[in-house]
Amino acid sequence: MNAGSITSNIDVAQVVLYTFWIFFALLILYLRGEDKREGYPLVEGPRNATSDGVTPLPRPKIFRLADGNSMSAPSSAANQPEFSARPAAVWPGAPLLPNGDPMGGGVGPGSYALRRDIPDVTINGEPRIVPLRVDPSFGLDSRDPDPRGMTVIGADRAAAGTVGDIWVDRSEVVIRYLEVDVGAGSVLLPMGLARIDRRARKVRVDAILASQFANVPGHRNPDQVTLLEEDKIYGYYGGGKLYATPQRAEPFA
Repeated sequence: MNAGSITSNIDVAQVVLYTFWIFFALLILYLRGEDKREGYPLVEGPRNATSDGVTPLPRPKIFRLADGNSMSAPSSAANQPEFSARPAAVWPGAPLLPNGDPMGGGVGPGSYALRRDIPDVTINGEPRIVPLRVDPSFGLDSRDPDPRGMTVIGADRAAAGTVGDIWVDRSEVVIRYLEVDVGAGSVLLPMGLARIDRRARKVRVDAILASQFANVPGHRNPDQVTLLEEDKIYGYYGGGKLYATPQRAEPFA
């Protein structure tokens, strides 16, 4: 037998190779189980049949959160947001078409995740995103335009309301939202969707129409916004990119 051989038909290199193959196969099965802690079981087909996929779901694992609470994943609780839509075709995986008002359908670009209905917090446990009126230690650079008091203009070039305050991220020190007074109350406008016209004293928004600002998902606390409320707000403006007008949902001519 050659050096390193166990028998005349098996040597050390062959054993190492087979051991690696077995280890790699077990690793794939483990990773496929761990990545099913969210989003499973799948809901498929026109009858909304559920499926665990090729490999079964892993046993629930308890995750302890920073605030002292805990959560289980995968969870037996319903983890799908409410939506109103119908399949565009009978085959599995067909896109969903919203029923009724597409802006409130919760599908497509207007979909959102069921995040926790609590505010995000700083390392000190304080609400992370707040209006400037709550934390006067933050302010605007004198060289930057102050949007407060400016008129918000929708995609139809009509006035939607007036900017009342600025919401700042105290952890990253950036502006997250503009608070827009729409008459019957105030809604949040993501800063990334706003274009400030310093000369005209206007804030222009292409995502939605002026009349649609009144239906932006609200926030319970006037000085705080929860993770779930943020996702719904972003989902509404994202839905406007496709559903704000019937023409947006059609192909380019």
